[in-house]
Amino acid sequence: MDYKGYPRNNVLMIDHRSFYASVEMSLRGLDPETTLLAVVGDPSRRGSVVLAASPALKKKHGVSNVSRYFELPNDPDIIIAPARMKTYLEVSVEITKTFHKYAPKEGIHLYSVDECWITLPPKGINTHEVAKSLKNDIRDQFGIESVVGIGDNKFLAKAVMDIHAKKSPDGIAECRYEDVQEKLWPTEISKVWGIGSRMTRNLNRMGIVTLGQIAKFPLKNLKKNFGVMGEQLYWHAWGIDLSPVYGDFVKTDQKSYGHGITLMRDYDKEDIYACILDLCEEACRRARRDDKEGMTIHLGIGYSRETGGGFSRSMSIDRPTNITMDVYKTCLMLFHRNYDGISKIRRAYVSLTNLDAEGAVQLNLFDDRPKKKDVGEVMDRIRNKYGSTAILRASSYTDGGITLERSHKVGGHNA
Repeated sequence: MDYKGYPRNNVLMIDHRSFYASVEMSLRGLDPETTLLAVVGDPSRRGSVVLAASPALKKKHGVSNVSRYFELPNDPDIIIAPARMKTYLEVSVEITKTFHKYAPKEGIHLYSVDECWITLPPKGINTHEVAKSLKNDIRDQFGIESVVGIGDNKFLAKAVMDIHAKKSPDGIAECRYEDVQEKLWPTEISKVWGIGSRMTRNLNRMGIVTLGQIAKFPLKNLKKNFGVMGEQLYWHAWGIDLSPVYGDFVKTDQKSYGHGITLMRDYDKEDIYACILDLCEEACRRARRDDKEGMTIHLGIGYSRETGGGFSRSMSIDRPTNITMDVYKTCLMLFHRNYDGISKIRRAYVSLTNLDAEGAVQLNLFDDRPKKKDVGEVMDRIRNKYGSTAILRASSYTDGGITLERSHKVGGHNA
């Protein structure tokens, strides 16, 4: 591959190790090297997810971030920390502020609560020394260990961080275009950022196991099998990523308005109606906030672990809407057409896509849409002023409703 003409930048990807657990240990004054600590979403539920485990807990008992509370070993030294999402977000914001001494605002791209890309000036710096200084700042100010990947673009920085930095003695790894074949090609595709379990299975069926095999696979065949995603896989395998490294990464054009949930228990058919209505309410509220309406309504339903499966279907309507009951009626049609009638339900998702500016469709004299829109806007104003639970539909108070419980959470977990 001739890399002439492809952009070369000094991109760093920073990942805070075991972030939630590290914040808890720092706030409690505990030794991060020896403390056995697990952050649990909701300790009152045996099946609650372990959101983070301290390095010592991972090493001693093999606990991972996909473990469940009931799977934790019976070790009296393990500290159970209930999740405090609001606190973790606040710490993440303060850490991000420290990045401004290394890069301009437009070069800072927060990827998640514990990961961030920053693009350094193109010349006159030693990227490895900057990475060391950045790690020291985070450790000294917040008591949190980090790892850093360095690359010519975002993909390379992220990939080398995941694959090599976490195993490096100093927590820093670098991969430039010329290093791709040596450092990335031997990697199993399941360990490469952007390749999920379903894509891994599909690629494995084609005899592709490593990233290097993707690079050597004919591009036209990848495009034929996976479309645009196949093309992206090919270029990533060669270390090429043209996504912007400077810009306003906060303000983006909204492509859809959606809301989903993994339920606390298995839902029957009768329970799920209230849940779907609450999801429609939230999706439409967000659309109304931005003066947007959607032409296509999507409903996703996931069955419980015992049966597995589910469905994901969408339907386009005659004219765009952000009216809750209009979206709900369409979701019910999709549900009744596709639900198998017997399976327990554990996940649900509703989204509004194919967006247009609100009011773009001409109304007629016999339409009751203005009245429906007024009701929705009044409810939105009340919630904005007095809180998200100040006014609710009666169904939200039933066993199937989800709004009341989620109102006390951030990102689906305790605030």
